[in-house]
Amino acid sequence: MKSSTKDQAEGKFHEVKGKLKEIVGKVGMNSELEAEGKDEKIAGKVQKKIGQVKEVLGK
Repeated sequence: MKSSTKDQAEGKFHEVKGKLKEIVGKVGMNSELEAEGKDEKIAGKVQKKIGQVKEVLGK
């Protein structure tokens, strides 16, 4: 699997996982879990973008 594809897939996984944590944190009134979910979601978006940039650069 190409590095760019791997980054995009892992980024999407972390984005979805973060969104789920965020929702569970809101429902369970757990602000720490909600914040952790937001952070993971943002990190996933960044990793996905890195994969897209690598794809454009051909890496």
